[in-house]
Amino acid sequence: MKNKILRIALMVSGRGSNMQVIIENIKKKKIPGAEVCLVVSDQIRAEALITAKEYGISAQYIDPGPFKTKFDEAGENRYIRALQDARTDLICLAGFMRMIKSRLLAAFKGRIINIHPSLLPAFPGLHAQRQALSAQAGCSGCTVHFIDAGMDTGKIIGQTRVPVLPGDTESTLSKRILEQEHILYSRVIAQICSGEITFPEK
Repeated sequence: MKNKILRIALMVSGRGSNMQVIIENIKKKKIPGAEVCLVVSDQIRAEALITAKEYGISAQYIDPGPFKTKFDEAGENRYIRALQDARTDLICLAGFMRMIKSRLLAAFKGRIINIHPSLLPAFPGLHAQRQALSAQAGCSGCTVHFIDAGMDTGKIIGQTRVPVLPGDTESTLSKRILEQEHILYSRVIAQICSGEITFPEK
């Protein structure tokens, strides 16, 4: 994407702390060559939507359908249409708690990335920090990866290690991992903008 403004859509479900850091880093030119063109959420009361609008960014709730963790066909089509209308180059999942299905994957093949709070392939899925503590892992961390049809199984783009300390709880470990997520996600996006990281072949 070198020499082209990368139009980023952020998909969120909650407060959007990673989203806010990405927006701030774009404003501060720490991610040169990028702009956030759209923020979408599957939760009508998501705090992230309010935050995005405060930055003057187009932000909207889009009905995903009746299921809790996946789209139905009509809901998926609504997301595809909104993302295409925004001329999205890259979709960044930032705490989006819903599986991405085949039609959305096909519409933006190789252009959807996610950040996960573990060193994948270890501890995929929900409650990764709790999984790390239960396994008595000495180290955890965070991973940015391309999205595929599996659960946190896409090609790994970047990782940061975070030690598990004696006495760690799920809360304390999550906090330290989140601090590193904020750094890693922006770094990866900047590398995509510069051409250092390229999209997989379509």
